[in-house]
Amino acid sequence: MTFLLGHDAQVCTLTTAARSGRMHHGWILAGPRGIGKGRFAKAFALRLLADAAGPAIDGEGLSVPESHPIRSLIDAGAHPDYAELSPLEKDGVTARNISVDQVRGLQRLIQSAPSLSSRRVVVIDSADDLERGAANALLKTLEEPPADMLFLLVSHAPGRLLPTIRSRCRTLRFDPLDDTTMRTALRAVDEALSPQEMDALVQAGEGSPGQALRYAGLDLFDIEQALSMLATQGDPGNRRRLALAKALALKSARPRYEAFLERAPAFIAQVARSRQGRALGTALDHWEQARHLAGGAIILSLDPAAVVFELAGHVAALAPPA
Repeated sequence: MTFLLGHDAQVCTLTTAARSGRMHHGWILAGPRGIGKGRFAKAFALRLLADAAGPAIDGEGLSVPESHPIRSLIDAGAHPDYAELSPLEKDGVTARNISVDQVRGLQRLIQSAPSLSSRRVVVIDSADDLERGAANALLKTLEEPPADMLFLLVSHAPGRLLPTIRSRCRTLRFDPLDDTTMRTALRAVDEALSPQEMDALVQAGEGSPGQALRYAGLDLFDIEQALSMLATQGDPGNRRRLALAKALALKSARPRYEAFLERAPAFIAQVARSRQGRALGTALDHWEQARHLAGGAIILSLDPAAVVFELAGHVAALAPPA
């Protein structure tokens, strides 16, 4: 909960609201997956509870000293005025949803008086994962919240939340990080990244460190370079596509094959953003076909070599005529 980059405007919005004494009881932290919304919610909850309980913390932002007693309690999962909800993990398998029983389990916190200060905080990461019954149970509390309670709902797709939940919360939007902040975030995780791999991860991440780090250790630069060459030079003799299919079809290359399934349609989408007119229509047609093929490749157990060859063909179709 100590490493947080970017989102200075969002920090200012919530800290100003907290200091005003008129903090709204529910906030939806909305934005793309992997940009740090969950980390932000937990960091803000920590700072809020630490400021409320004392000792006083110098400085702005969300930083809290490692030695602060409230940090120790939250890190140990022992703070009586704080709760986090996320899909449960059992035997190494994470549940698909947050259950209604998990939401009902908040009643102890909701019905009891605050213990260490005047604040109580619940972080739900993510609210998108609430099953229907859990969402309805949460709604009942949002309709009549305790005066001293704050709900922070992380959401990657707020449009999918119940309209009644959205109407009872304020939405705080988070934007993708800029390239400079992305590089800082990635360097903090792996100082040994080469300049080429860093460039590839920044491009693939599209402002999301979480998304970029999914490709770490997969030599993404080679995949991005192959896609770029196909899109700019084409492949009239099929040499590039055959080499790529052969390399990614190996059993040992399975993680890189899965990365290619994600990156090929995304790469086409990135190219499409810079096109207009008929060229845009062509790019979108190939993006739709590539997305459909890549989305079913694993589920349908399609031949990896054939899938890579066909996906690479959609990318090569973006190249200008010779």
